[in-house]
Amino acid sequence: MARDERDDSRLTEPKGSRAGFRPRRGESRDRFGRFTEWVARAMGTPWFLVGLSMFCIVWLIYNVTAPESWRFDSSANGFTALTLILSLQASYAAPLILLAQNRQDDRDRVQIEQDRQRAERNLADTEYLAREVVALRLAIKDVATKDFIRAELRSILEELDRDREAERAREREDAAAAAAETDR
Repeated sequence: MARDERDDSRLTEPKGSRAGFRPRRGESRDRFGRFTEWVARAMGTPWFLVGLSMFCIVWLIYNVTAPESWRFDSSANGFTALTLILSLQASYAAPLILLAQNRQDDRDRVQIEQDRQRAERNLADTEYLAREVVALRLAIKDVATKDFIRAELRSILEELDRDREAERAREREDAAAAAAETDR
């Protein structure tokens, strides 16, 4: 098989220095999508409205006050050129804004799906942890608690105290018996 020289140059040259304008398959859609979002964001700002208003005001003032030979849009015709320009701007703005909204809807849909999956994982993790806590509680029932150990230690200490008292009593009895034998 013969190697294509074009493919080798793509790997040996840095990405920015490659010749050619043709964007990759998904890149042109993304670039246009970013452009539509930029247009939608720009048209939704007060600066756009101020700029468009200023443009119309300057247009109207110029075409009313300029000498008749310099005017390019007649007030007698209802400023037809201005109307056409604004109609053209609106006819392009509406679809661009809709495209930007569609892209946002797609992103929202993906985000909602990811949130749903994350919620399912969190629910599964929570259920697992709840089962583990229940298992630990059941296991702890068989384990001695502090109170149980304290009670057992107290009973052992009481038993040891009784044994000591009994041993001391025996020692006293033995000492008394030994003293009685020595007195005889």
